[in-house]
Amino acid sequence: MQTFHRPLKVLFILLASLTLAVAGDYPLKTCVVSGEKLGEMGKPYIFTYQGTEVRLCCDGCRAKFDKDPAKYLAKIAEATKAAK
Repeated sequence: MQTFHRPLKVLFILLASLTLAVAGDYPLKTCVVSGEKLGEMGKPYIFTYQGTEVRLCCDGCRAKFDKDPAKYLAKIAEATKAAK
């Protein structure tokens, strides 16, 4: 059973490293839902939606995001384009 867990541990470490490597590329300093500055309400709520990293000020904004994800993904895409 130990041989099964080792590859998973290595995969987890690689994924965590990749996440940290691209974390600095996020184009916004504010929550796309509320407009609050990220980090002011504690650690931002971070998740991936259809391959796009999304950072919200809190997990409470997730329900609003899920009601109209295209609206918020467009804001992230616009900010990404402007940052280049």
